[in-house]
Amino acid sequence: MPELRKDPIIGRWVIISTERALRPTDYQIEKEKPTADLSKCPFEAGNEKMTPSEIMSYRKPESKKDEPGWWIRVVPNKFPALRIEGELDKRGIGLYDMMNGVGAHEVVIETPNHSEEIYNMPEKGIEEILWCWRDRMIDLRKDKRFKYILIFKNKGAQAGASLEHPHTQIIALPIIPIRVAEELRGSKQYFEYKDRCLFCDIIKQEICDRSRIVEENGEFVSFVPFAPRFPFELWVLPKEHASDYTQITKIGLSSLALILKRTLQRLTKALNNPPFNLMIHTAPLDELNLPYYHFHIEITPRLTKVAGFEWGTGFYITPTNPEDAATYLREVEL
Repeated sequence: MPELRKDPIIGRWVIISTERALRPTDYQIEKEKPTADLSKCPFEAGNEKMTPSEIMSYRKPESKKDEPGWWIRVVPNKFPALRIEGELDKRGIGLYDMMNGVGAHEVVIETPNHSEEIYNMPEKGIEEILWCWRDRMIDLRKDKRFKYILIFKNKGAQAGASLEHPHTQIIALPIIPIRVAEELRGSKQYFEYKDRCLFCDIIKQEICDRSRIVEENGEFVSFVPFAPRFPFELWVLPKEHASDYTQITKIGLSSLALILKRTLQRLTKALNNPPFNLMIHTAPLDELNLPYYHFHIEITPRLTKVAGFEWGTGFYITPTNPEDAATYLREVEL
């Protein structure tokens, strides 16, 4: 019997379709052909002139800007969704609202090594990527035109990546995205009713129940959500309440690096290196310390297609039970 489950944060319903349930081994992932000529990859060390001039980098002291010697490099996106120049110029045409496409669009080149992903990287390297994300968020939020900063990673062509080389993207927006606004609205309503953070309550229940837990350490937990949009969707959250990603400390950074690595290792090994999207949801820039919101990382493997039913209804159909998915991931030998 199919099962309907309600997301407790935004109230969205999903269908767990047990009638056509898929085992993890049933997912057939189309293998992508590796790049033949790395000399054409703009993110390779030595190809710095193929990108716009760097915004910042972590590099050897004796090395120079836009030259080799870096281990993390941040550059403007060559084809930005939004441009940093100009004014918003909010206006309307009748009932239609519009503004100029002002924002920032940056690329974090995570490593000079073309084949070094987070799941096979030393933990120190992951820590520095996480700290770089924090550095850029702190810098970008100085611009008062921006309301929200989204950090996201597309891994694999099926997840939207146009380049194989490991990288993350950062977009600063002049508005709060609707997906985040829904989370803020739902969690605020819960807080006003119960005087507790919904995300904190979810963490406590997941740790108590344990059927959807995938990884856990002293500071962080990763689990398959109760009402996932996609099979093997994963969330990573800090156990201690924190609404703003930049609140993370150097101590917390090592714990996050470890749980993120182990979570992605399990996903990669269990599903044979699937394409996925990774996103950080954090508080809006003008409300950084919210008692009802909790920053979190969402990881969504691209194993199924979103089609007419999903687009037409807003429902998602997940063909694998989330408890079974979590069990399968937990049992992977690392």
